[in-house]
Amino acid sequence: MLTFAQVLARESWTPIRDCPGRFVLRGHLPTYSLQDLLGHAPVVQRFPASAARDCVLAVTLDGGGIISYQRAGGTFVHTLNTAEGFQRKLQQLEIQLAPAEVVPDHP
Repeated sequence: MLTFAQVLARESWTPIRDCPGRFVLRGHLPTYSLQDLLGHAPVVQRFPASAARDCVLAVTLDGGGIISYQRAGGTFVHTLNTAEGFQRKLQQLEIQLAPAEVVPDHP
């Protein structure tokens, strides 16, 4: 399983102001998908969250997780979250994750 630290180290993440433990991805086209970001087919949970205007995609990482917002036009906004930031934002979005499957990473 990918770790928070691995994903943080390989992309350009900017801290989200007033949101401790949360970062937004910068420097990519808005069509950059989760598969582009993670380099493999991640286990993605998809939610039509009532507290968000866009479809919410969540991927659990060791030590945190990614919450992405998929807009109607097929573009994405990706956020990387520490374990605390991930849980806090999921609660705010009223999202309950299913137990994560462990899927081996592929090079």
